[in-house]
Amino acid sequence: MGQHDDRPAGAPWGAGADAEPDRGPFDRGPDPDPDPEEDAELAALALKILVAGGFGVGKTTLVGAVSEIRPLRTEELLSEAGELVDDTGGVDQKTTTTVAMDFGRITIRSGLSLYLFGTPGQDRFWFLWDELSQGALGAVVLADTRRLEDCFPAVDYFEHRRIPFVVAVNCFTDARRYGAHEVSRALDLDQGTPVVLCDARDKDSGKEVLIRLVEYAGRVHTARLLDSVEPQADSV
Repeated sequence: MGQHDDRPAGAPWGAGADAEPDRGPFDRGPDPDPDPEEDAELAALALKILVAGGFGVGKTTLVGAVSEIRPLRTEELLSEAGELVDDTGGVDQKTTTTVAMDFGRITIRSGLSLYLFGTPGQDRFWFLWDELSQGALGAVVLADTRRLEDCFPAVDYFEHRRIPFVVAVNCFTDARRYGAHEVSRALDLDQGTPVVLCDARDKDSGKEVLIRLVEYAGRVHTARLLDSVEPQADSV
């Protein structure tokens, strides 16, 4: 962290200049003439995913639940001094907060791994988001229907930077249930932005969210690539 590259925001992490963005990671069929070097590159394919959202929404829980390695956490105890700047309404029992990032890894299938970077939720740590978002394929925005407005900053951030994202509603036990369409309308999401319901504590539920994101981000990046080459094709 701290080193910048020349890739535009939202460019897939780990994808080189010769990568084939027109085919998503779930669309690769058998190669009739396999290339050992290409096989080695695919075996090492890793995608960078952000997990964002408001304070206390379950970002650390989600990363920890799905990670196949011991997750890296940068949590500190909440202090009395922080009460002046941290809104703990609705999460009164929360005692710690992420001050830099959470990190985990999950293998979706053979040859495809996701590196997960959980962002800090409080306003005063948002300066870290630009560093964490460098080279990210996409993002998961966790939402709590009891404090839905807390995810507005994350939604705005990714929309303005054209980073594909899905909204994952963390279904807390005492929270009122809303459908995906209702949440999408309340957040005024762009048409086509997926909204999924999940349990951040459950590995399988979290994995389904990540698969949905990778598939959606793949379609978005492919569409952008086609849009960028169509004018050149028309001029030939």
